[in-house]
Amino acid sequence: MENELQKYGIKNSDRTKCEVWTRVMGYHRPVDSFNIGKQGEVMERKYFDEKKCCGHK
Repeated sequence: MENELQKYGIKNSDRTKCEVWTRVMGYHRPVDSFNIGKQGEVMERKYFDEKKCCGHK
């Protein structure tokens, strides 16, 4: 990661933290507000890609 930042001339101090949200039970919530177990569960999720699955070109 550091090499990529240096390649583009970006300093770590110039970066902004990205807040990731997810939908839980119909509500949108930031993942940072989850407990450690739930955060691990979010990281293990596999995302569905309809184009790969159904033969779309």
